[in-house]
Amino acid sequence: MLEALSFPFFQRALLAGVLVGAFISYYAPFVVQRKLSFLSHGLAHAAFGGVAIALFFNTEPLWVALPFTVLVALGITWVRSRTGLGEDSAIGIFLALALAFGILILSFRTSYAAEALSYLFGSLLTVTPTDLWISLAVLVLTLALLPLWGRWAYATFDRDLALADRRRVLTQDYLLSALVAVATVVAVKVVGALLVGAFLVIPAATARLWSRTFSTMTLLSVVLGITTALVGLILSYQFNVPSGASIVLVQAAIFALAFSTGRREPAG
Repeated sequence: MLEALSFPFFQRALLAGVLVGAFISYYAPFVVQRKLSFLSHGLAHAAFGGVAIALFFNTEPLWVALPFTVLVALGITWVRSRTGLGEDSAIGIFLALALAFGILILSFRTSYAAEALSYLFGSLLTVTPTDLWISLAVLVLTLALLPLWGRWAYATFDRDLALADRRRVLTQDYLLSALVAVATVVAVKVVGALLVGAFLVIPAATARLWSRTFSTMTLLSVVLGITTALVGLILSYQFNVPSGASIVLVQAAIFALAFSTGRREPAG
């Protein structure tokens, strides 16, 4: 490991793991508690669609995937609020559309297959200094918006009461959806588009089994997100496997431990 730490690409990967693990696991409890786990997979597929467009036009994937995924997230929230469709239906429509669009785009440029795979499964080698600065910016933004945690938690546990109190619930829904989309896109470099959805679910689900309050669940989710990202990245380097798969398997192992030892009733 001392040898690995001397490599700049591994240093960048570990730092990215800490940053990504911190902010994406912060939003994860809201996704889990609101029963929007399917949303994480929809946004992950949307991120892949944005990456495919960027690869086709020889553009930095992040700059295309970021606005593309945010638009998809806002579109899902808009359709869900304006129609009688359930959340799963609205998400499913955009998920299928984004994935089909990404596959169609990539079919025109097969030379990008190898690079596309790194975005699908995550790779230690793809993390750049620019990615680190963007990850840091997302973390700073998340910290700046910490005062909104109470409002989001209120609407999460009793949406009807929040609406009755004339809280701007829909506006907060749009904001939270956009932030989750941003977190998802930035995490793609480390975890991969196919597995980043799990990062928005497993740490929070594990924390829920070990927590009695939502605040504890949020804090524990962040700790688990950072820890599993670091352990997964180290195992990825040691065994030369995709970083995303390694991280998610570590998270799954800890969830299994929580399932066997933790509480089973919902956090309150």
